[in-house]
Amino acid sequence: MPSTHAGIALDSAMRPLPPLSRIVLAIALIVVAWETRRRTRRAIRHLDPHLLRDIGLDPVDARAESLKPFWQG
Repeated sequence: MPSTHAGIALDSAMRPLPPLSRIVLAIALIVVAWETRRRTRRAIRHLDPHLLRDIGLDPVDARAESLKPFWQG
């Protein structure tokens, strides 16, 4: 009998994902990264200069970063 953890058989949980699932997961992770960049860059655009200094950015660098498209790393 296979051992279980939280009701999931461990032998099936350790199996690699099927190819289509790996592709879907990779796409989902890319979309999450893009959304995080978009939100972060939008937030940087609205920070006061003293807060930018706290995170190690000057206003010129912060503006340049906030103007980057979300897909650029």
